[in-house]
Amino acid sequence: MINPKKLEEIAKQVSEALPPGVKTIGEEAERKVKQVLQSQLNKLDLVNREEFEVQTQVLLRTREKLMAMEQKIADLEAKLDQDNNDIAEK
Repeated sequence: MINPKKLEEIAKQVSEALPPGVKTIGEEAERKVKQVLQSQLNKLDLVNREEFEVQTQVLLRTREKLMAMEQKIADLEAKLDQDNNDIAEK
């Protein structure tokens, strides 16, 4: 779900931003940053790009079906009104 390479990149950037004296413990800091990032990201309710794209397509199809149904209802209401008008005229 979460791209480990992206986590490594973020952890590396954080590690590189540390002052030179702290860089001596860089590997440990990088590992800890990765752990914290992974832990916090796992708490989020995220979906991967593939799941997002699938749901986007589902939503588009649903929207198309809804629009078609709305048009059918409008057509049926118009026909019903016309039928009621024809009955009233008789």
